[in-house]
Amino acid sequence: MNILSTKELSQDSLIDFFTEHWGSPEMVISSGTYDCSTLDGFAALNQEKQIVGLVTYILKEAECEIISLDSLEEGKGIGTLLVQKVEEAALQHKRKVITLITTNDNLHALKFYQKRGYMLSKLHLNAVEKAREIKPEIPMVGNDGIPIRDEIELRKAMAIAKL
Repeated sequence: MNILSTKELSQDSLIDFFTEHWGSPEMVISSGTYDCSTLDGFAALNQEKQIVGLVTYILKEAECEIISLDSLEEGKGIGTLLVQKVEEAALQHKRKVITLITTNDNLHALKFYQKRGYMLSKLHLNAVEKAREIKPEIPMVGNDGIPIRDEIELRKAMAIAKL
């Protein structure tokens, strides 16, 4: 498996990936609206140089926010590896906290992140309704038939070594 910065991939390949997996490169969440194809991130490529995992993030004042994470081959450690790369980038840029937002139906993501030290920190009630005003293609029902309504914010404090 080869891990590359998203800056090493073509804009077209990123746009195609996000269009296929998210409906468009546009991500609308409580913290803002983002064009994921232009964000910093990392991609996992298989032997055929196809994207099998992709994470994007932004750096803010004191924190790093994961905007998207996709792993197309479950159970192979791709998501874990990509999150670790973001955590390394956050530490390099001296960010003290990593945050992310997921929807209430995404039980898989909630389990995944909590196993990796992320803690539930905020609930944004009816946030997805507001997001649909900007991105109407967000489905009404998600995983396991759960209505998609709310956003859940998770965070992880990073230990920054003193120089």
